[in-house]
Amino acid sequence: MRPVLRDRIGRLTDDDLPAYIYDLRALREHVHAIRAALPQGVELLYAAKANSDPRILQALAAHVDGFEVASGGELSHVRGLAPDTPLAFGGPGKTQAELAQALDAGAERLHIESEHELRLLTTLLGDRSADVLLRVNLPVDLGRVALAMGGHPSPFGMDPAQLDGCRELIASDPRIRLRGLHSHLASGLQAQAQLALIDQILTWGEGWAHDCGVDLAEVNVGGGMGVDYTHPHRVFDWSAFGAGLARFLARRPRLTLRIEPGRSVTVYCGWYVTEVLDIKSSRGETFAVLRGGTHHLRTPAAKQHDQPFEVISGDVWLRPWARPEARDEPVTLVGQLCTPKDVLARRVMVERLRVGDRVAFAMAGAYAWNIAHHAFLMHPHPTFHHLDDAEVSVGCGTYAHQMP
Repeated sequence: MRPVLRDRIGRLTDDDLPAYIYDLRALREHVHAIRAALPQGVELLYAAKANSDPRILQALAAHVDGFEVASGGELSHVRGLAPDTPLAFGGPGKTQAELAQALDAGAERLHIESEHELRLLTTLLGDRSADVLLRVNLPVDLGRVALAMGGHPSPFGMDPAQLDGCRELIASDPRIRLRGLHSHLASGLQAQAQLALIDQILTWGEGWAHDCGVDLAEVNVGGGMGVDYTHPHRVFDWSAFGAGLARFLARRPRLTLRIEPGRSVTVYCGWYVTEVLDIKSSRGETFAVLRGGTHHLRTPAAKQHDQPFEVISGDVWLRPWARPEARDEPVTLVGQLCTPKDVLARRVMVERLRVGDRVAFAMAGAYAWNIAHHAFLMHPHPTFHHLDDAEVSVGCGTYAHQMP
């Protein structure tokens, strides 16, 4: 934790808590390093689904080649914040209204999930044109992965045999330009595993294009770069990944390769800060009850892990009774919800944790607030703060109410 961030946490009032703090300088440095590791011929798009906080999107806009959006709501939100940044519109189950919205917004790429979706697009084009990628679910053995979108029966993309109908439809309609393929198959992969999967995708794609007489100008391999919540300092090896992509592209000088990371871009810039409300023992196990919980920070419940955290001592205690505390023992950190699933970290050793201390959960910059069940029990929403050294200021926002 940077000292300026720790200082800002210390200056949060009780009314601010729980709070999200996004370190925008750290975010810019991280995405700049990612960008520098990628070779020429690779385009970097940020998957807005990971975190669509307005200030985060604005900070990223200058460092990415575009944003990937997966709904009409995301499309409208991102286009309003970054009107000149290219958009790729993906995701299954696009409605007719969303496809029309994407055309009206000038989305640079449409990721087509089925022949039906492509036919729906043709009814909306009029005198307009569209650049498309066909999303294919390749029959590859993914092994053990954190999240599999393909390689098995899946609602994402098409079986290879179903590409022919789309290709024939595109050939008969000059308004549609086939730019290439999209194949995001898995998430949670480290660099070498990611490269091995991309190698399979590119090899299959080249064979398909050769057999069909298609000019394969572009392949989008999605995101899914691994994030290790158990070992926060083990960051995805972007240098090795970029070097591997450079080797692939050296054999394919005319190919543009697109990647769409989300979690691995923003996860490290976010902190969820709250306070200890109570500490108690139950049948030999110690629990710390925190303000907030998984209705704010959904990630540990969604991924079944312990969210890493730091304890920031609060030295003021004005109650006339002894301050409840835990010392040199494992503690389970839970929230305020009426469910045993409201667990942020389980049986983690702490040197000292007291009622009134603040707990700052790290790696809260992706799939945290934006996937949480905000309305459950109707607790207040967290406040949102943005630490930006470039402005020498800290802003506080109400991001929850800015979403479309």
